[in-house]
Amino acid sequence: MVTPADITANPVLAAWDGPHGGAPAFDKIETQHFIPALEAAMVEKRADVAALSDEAAPPTFANTLEALEASGPLLTRATRLLSIYTSTLNTPAMREVQTWASPKLAALRDEITHNPKLFARVKAVYDARETSGLSTEQQRLAFVVHDRFVRQGAALSAADKTRLAEINQQLAALYTRFSQNVLADEEGQALVLESEADLAGLSDAQREAAATEAKTRDLAGKWAVANTRSAIEPLLTLADRRDVREKAFRLFISRGDGGAHDNRPIIGEVMALRVEKARLLGHPTFAHMIADGQMAKTPDAAMKLLTAVWGPAKARVAEEVAEMEDLAKSEGANEPIAAWDYRYYGEKVRKAKYDLDEAEVKPYLQLPRMMKGMFWAAGQLFGLEFAQVHDLPVYHPDVLVYEATRGGERVGLWYFDPYARPGKSSGAWMSEYRTQQRLGGEAVTPIISNNENFIAPPSGEPCLISWTDAVTLFHEFGHGLHGLNSSVTYPSLAGTAVLRDFVELPSQLFEHWLPTREMLARFATHYRTGEPMPEALVDKLLRAETFHQGFKTVEYLSCALLDLKAHLLGDAPIDPTTFEHAALDEIGMPPQIVLRHRLPHFSHMFASEGYAAGYYNYIWADTLTADAAEAFAAAPGGFYDKDMAKKLLEGILSIGNTVEPGEAFRRFLGRDAEIDALMRDRGFAPALA
Repeated sequence: MVTPADITANPVLAAWDGPHGGAPAFDKIETQHFIPALEAAMVEKRADVAALSDEAAPPTFANTLEALEASGPLLTRATRLLSIYTSTLNTPAMREVQTWASPKLAALRDEITHNPKLFARVKAVYDARETSGLSTEQQRLAFVVHDRFVRQGAALSAADKTRLAEINQQLAALYTRFSQNVLADEEGQALVLESEADLAGLSDAQREAAATEAKTRDLAGKWAVANTRSAIEPLLTLADRRDVREKAFRLFISRGDGGAHDNRPIIGEVMALRVEKARLLGHPTFAHMIADGQMAKTPDAAMKLLTAVWGPAKARVAEEVAEMEDLAKSEGANEPIAAWDYRYYGEKVRKAKYDLDEAEVKPYLQLPRMMKGMFWAAGQLFGLEFAQVHDLPVYHPDVLVYEATRGGERVGLWYFDPYARPGKSSGAWMSEYRTQQRLGGEAVTPIISNNENFIAPPSGEPCLISWTDAVTLFHEFGHGLHGLNSSVTYPSLAGTAVLRDFVELPSQLFEHWLPTREMLARFATHYRTGEPMPEALVDKLLRAETFHQGFKTVEYLSCALLDLKAHLLGDAPIDPTTFEHAALDEIGMPPQIVLRHRLPHFSHMFASEGYAAGYYNYIWADTLTADAAEAFAAAPGGFYDKDMAKKLLEGILSIGNTVEPGEAFRRFLGRDAEIDALMRDRGFAPALA
């Protein structure tokens, strides 16, 4: 039994009290608090579920589904904090906690889902959902919870449940090892540059960052570039030395591929276990199992979309390569364009074709100003205001906290963690510390976090970000707005708890506000002069919006295609290297482009099941996004049209999963999404019917 004293004594369990609706006590949490907190929280969760399952009264919505939603509050808090620390402060000690916790939490989830008495009660409420006087939202919750139980094996035989639980625990441990191996290679490896000549073409900011990185690695008199996307890709764009670009490229794509942190054996184990899991649950492959629970419904539907875009994207790549080769030859470089040349010559072509230089744009993209721009757009569209608060503890000095309000009423808190550092996962993501809900009549406001991996500027210098970084910033804030604007009763239906191939719609749509003239005129100001971005430069940016869409689309689609193809293999064993080569040959991968995520570091695919067999989700959601963006563009007020914003808020952002996503989109736009807008958005030829 967990006592009040236990809760008070452990800050991982403690209630989130304090100003602004309460927040985690980050100033008190230490690594050693996690394991005892998780042990106690699991005890409470088991007790709550046991009481619910053994309830003598007949099952009702209140004593079953609402009780299940309210169960285990300590575990909810503890696991949210565990996720924060393992993704942003993943020290060696924290990795030990993660390794200990992952299989135990997986086992507990299965223990709950496979509880026959609990499932019988859930099923009874589900079966009576249309005749027991439930509201529309309550009926939706009954469907979602019952569907989740069934998909996780609640209807299996006892023997099959036991085997499924074993598989899930094994997978949880493998996912943890995979992600820790990738992080270890990113932290432990760096591109070491020996001389000033190696730095040719790099910006002053890159040179300073490389000098700082070398100091942290005790490399006196040298320069070092971290083996992360946020550091390597800018180098590949600007470094004049081809041999330096090749070394950087090969280092980056080798993460998790061999050595002490080899993920290839893990991939084989994961794929075999996923096949077995899918078949236990009645699906021929893991890809069928995943698609069945998404908007796509079948792998064939997802594959049809991927292949429809693949041909036009490849055709555009051929055009892009021809342009780059012509430019390279004009400069005396006769080697064929290689994967480590694509960004470099792409940037040169952009300068020549559009008179647009990244170095010309970057001084206008100050991170604080871009944040103000996001906040302004959220105000124009949804009536939100953001004010920084300084009286809440944070887990790292980099983290900023803002309170979001609407009409003077608190909407939620937004935490922002902008910079790369050791122990922090690479990439960018949104997470929920606390989910919006009104369970039991109490209004709980959300706490949302956006996380980036920008390179921190030297002390006293402004943080200038690239255009690509700015797009990512707006993308993740779109996810944040989805969480902040949620207005539902039940946490299982709140915010971003929607189908995976729908969840990217708000984030990808919000990217479209960045290049609007209204945004750039107000917030893209020069960091030294304060002058707004010149209209001529804005024009060049907008003309270049579809530049290198061939590269960007092929780089993404190839990963989505391989993800789906790998999960359709069934029993066939997979050797990652052999499979990559064969699959890329099969789809006709342009030799000048490599996978954005090679299998040994494809965390979307192997560090969890979030996007496994579902990396196609991004292009599926982008099909919805392109249609929605065209609707905004055609409205009288353009992207700031009040009526369209109201429809987006009330029909998509605020409703969570209370409405089936396809139906929500039809209500929003008046019809199903069509691929034509996607092709126009990327500047491609129409897809073949």
